[in-house]
Amino acid sequence: MDSIKRYLKFVKPYKGKIILTVLIGIIKFSIPLLMPLITKYVIDDIINADQMAQSEKMDQLLWLMGGALFVFLVLRPPVEYIRQYLAQWIGSHILYDIREKLFDHIQRLSLRFYSRTKTGEIISRVIHDVEQTKTFVITGLMNIWLDMITIVVAVIIMLTMDPWLTLVAIALFPFYGFAVKYFYARLRQLTRDRSQALAEVQGHLHERVQGVPVTRSFALEDHEQAQFGTKNKNFLDKAITHTNWNAYTYTVTNTITDLAPLLVITFAGYQVITGSLTVGTMVAFIGYMDRVYNPLRRLVNSATVLTQSIASMDRVFEFVDEEYDIVDEPEAKKLEHVEGDVRLEGVSFRYDEEDPLVLKDIDLHIQKGETIAFVGMSGGGKSTLISLIPRFYDVTAGKILLDGTDIREVQARSLRDKIGMVLQDNILFSESIAMNIRMGNPDATDEEMIKAAKAANAHDFIMDLPNGYDTLVGERGVKLSGGQKQRVAIARVFLKNPPLLVLDEATSALDLESEHLIQGALERLASSRTTFIVAHRLSTITHADRIVLIENGEIVEVGPHHELMRKKGHYYDLYQVQELDEPATSSHT
Repeated sequence: MDSIKRYLKFVKPYKGKIILTVLIGIIKFSIPLLMPLITKYVIDDIINADQMAQSEKMDQLLWLMGGALFVFLVLRPPVEYIRQYLAQWIGSHILYDIREKLFDHIQRLSLRFYSRTKTGEIISRVIHDVEQTKTFVITGLMNIWLDMITIVVAVIIMLTMDPWLTLVAIALFPFYGFAVKYFYARLRQLTRDRSQALAEVQGHLHERVQGVPVTRSFALEDHEQAQFGTKNKNFLDKAITHTNWNAYTYTVTNTITDLAPLLVITFAGYQVITGSLTVGTMVAFIGYMDRVYNPLRRLVNSATVLTQSIASMDRVFEFVDEEYDIVDEPEAKKLEHVEGDVRLEGVSFRYDEEDPLVLKDIDLHIQKGETIAFVGMSGGGKSTLISLIPRFYDVTAGKILLDGTDIREVQARSLRDKIGMVLQDNILFSESIAMNIRMGNPDATDEEMIKAAKAANAHDFIMDLPNGYDTLVGERGVKLSGGQKQRVAIARVFLKNPPLLVLDEATSALDLESEHLIQGALERLASSRTTFIVAHRLSTITHADRIVLIENGEIVEVGPHHELMRKKGHYYDLYQVQELDEPATSSHT
């Protein structure tokens, strides 16, 4: 029930409109309740009225039908339209609010969360599960009340006609209550299991669609088909189990629904035969059985969809409850101005409590405007150290100071606003090149954007594209080469113009021409900024003010390139190995 309470917070702003919708709905549902009364009047008071002349009966019938036509043809349609429109309007706005909240939540979650969660599962919760909760608004907050009111009004009308026959008509109500209690407790868990299985299929599918080039290159189609088949079969099993239990529920409730009119017809028929009940009242009662048990059947069906809706709510709020690893302190201040002096004091880090330390007691001082490069074997901790500066993760021990202030004492978003990042695999969005460059500064003018592209050596290739800056780059920039993607990524950092710069393997895996263009752009970008470079190829960072060699999470050597080469230590050995590899590598290309 906790999920319902939390969901109602999203409903609260629309409380007035919901009440209005219910009131309009009462009018809409009350109009059909006139039909059995009209039938009874026509049979008992017109057709069987022996004292009335035929012409008088015809007049009465025409007047009655004229009034009924006005009600059903003129009054009911606009009432029906307004009720349907309002109900859907409210439901859609509540879902809009929830998805806005979830997207904000998605943007705040840590990289640690994304490293262990499939994208497809997240999308399933934001799209599928949120959509399922709409039923709670439409059915739970509106239709259930209308169906209950309809039943109550119908039963009151029936009581005024014949109390004993009414008791026979509602005699099976308790069995409905038992069926709902027995079947729906298990149905909620089965619905959650089915939704989770569907999310796993979506997560697997999303990942495999992105990985189609890998599947093709390794000829793994049959293997992947089997893998998908396993996930799909798991969802099928969960769906069949859910369907089986649902079918039991419908079977029992519909059997009760079918028995009730038979009881009424039997008892009413006996009363008509003995002369204690009119034919019109019997026909009206049979009409009201439909008006009573149809809403009751809907109530039972509502219990099914509400169970599914609440199960989806559980999954939505389970996602909402994912905690943020990086949380600003209540008194954290916004970072306004940055000089660029960075100091790491006793910094240690591990990804999870049970994991070993990835970084161990790092001490380092980077002065304003200095370019510092981190090198070493893969897995040594270079990229991890870089990810601590924008607070993608917080240090396990020690502290990082920016201009003398612990970065945990400033708002994380304002800190990242002062840092520009160019990565090995920069993500571009499947929109225009202009939009991707403007990620650096959405408010930039066209002139500023083009100036940034020129600084990044990107303007010429952009102008050669079919639509220039309006060219769509495809998902993750698939329509651009690796070098072109990097230059667009560098252009958006130029547009951002941050005081701190992080380059993580920014020139690896590029052809020589692209590397030359990008290296030139990066050197312009790094000018007069405090710059952190992670590089595997040492030939690209010899210009750095200092080079830091990290092995097994510890600093082994620090100094300019020429000093480290003169020392002939670990850096020298690593450089010599790469220099020997370079000619061999280039001879094969």
